[in-house]
Amino acid sequence: MRQFFETYRDEPVLSPLLRELPWSSNLHILSRSKRPEEREFYLRMASQNHWQVREVARQMDAALFERALLHPPKLSTVLGELHPQAADFFKDIYSLEFLGLPTEHSETDLHGALLRNLGRFITELGRDFCFIGSEHPIQVGAQDFALDLLFFHRGLNCLVAIELKVREFRPEDLGKLNFYLEALDRDHRKAHEGAAIGLLLCATKDEEVVEYALSRSLSPAMIAEYKTLLPDKKLLRAKLHEFYQLCAPFDDSDKSSRSKS
Repeated sequence: MRQFFETYRDEPVLSPLLRELPWSSNLHILSRSKRPEEREFYLRMASQNHWQVREVARQMDAALFERALLHPPKLSTVLGELHPQAADFFKDIYSLEFLGLPTEHSETDLHGALLRNLGRFITELGRDFCFIGSEHPIQVGAQDFALDLLFFHRGLNCLVAIELKVREFRPEDLGKLNFYLEALDRDHRKAHEGAAIGLLLCATKDEEVVEYALSRSLSPAMIAEYKTLLPDKKLLRAKLHEFYQLCAPFDDSDKSSRSKS
């Protein structure tokens, strides 16, 4: 209790968040956060998403703070224009360790595991995601297609199409997703809804390939990875330390030594 008081006594802005969370969640965040901004991040996320203490612990085990800072979501330019808040609702890496999938698995395995653990998957996506259907039927011309997963996002007021790939992202994957988004907007979107968003969820991705693919994309889409194992927190913390060092302003001695060199 003394540590709790000393930590937050000069943080009046955080007081409402502290009162919203149960004591067990506060203890987890207080004891396991290394930086003030990390504590604030988890307090806000736990409050906004109504996480129970188990989910708070899970997200901290999955290094959500480090991932959010080091790996912001990769959005197409059009997505940023149509839905300026989209970056607040999506992630670059989704942690799906709760699926219990082996290292080698098929798209059918991944799809089935997500449906069996739909509640936990929605928690990982975010509280405003509402499930609509699996293998959602889409008909264009005389041909029938099936979209892997279809959701509705209440905050963004739009449909969210999710396509699954158990391999590395390929540029041609984006063409198929764009086709589905066009079909959703023409034939499924209601008049009061915004343009549909597409999420390609891949096992891995090359960042440079993603950048090239999204730079000319005319659809509101994004590309993210999924992980079936918890990340290496020590490695992420080391990268975060480097990130802070690069972002920190140089003191006078640093500046003088650098100017001499």
